[in-house]
Amino acid sequence: MRTDHAAAQRLAGRVPAPPVRTETTLQALHAQCIASARWLARQMEKRRSRLALLEMTDEQLKDIGLSRGQAYSEFRRRSWD
Repeated sequence: MRTDHAAAQRLAGRVPAPPVRTETTLQALHAQCIASARWLARQMEKRRSRLALLEMTDEQLKDIGLSRGQAYSEFRRRSWD
């Protein structure tokens, strides 16, 4: 069927209309923004935690089972690790 013929058939009620999308573009964009904000919040929390390790004393690091070198290595890790 040609496109214009299909539209005429649909208007005449002979061909069912295509299904209606329930999710709009705006809703999809909103969901992507929420997901991005959550990802960013997780990355910021990782960064804060890694910075906190560097601020700990050697005794505090020993209490949690880390050395100064391990704390520094954790700090140097990429944010997506």
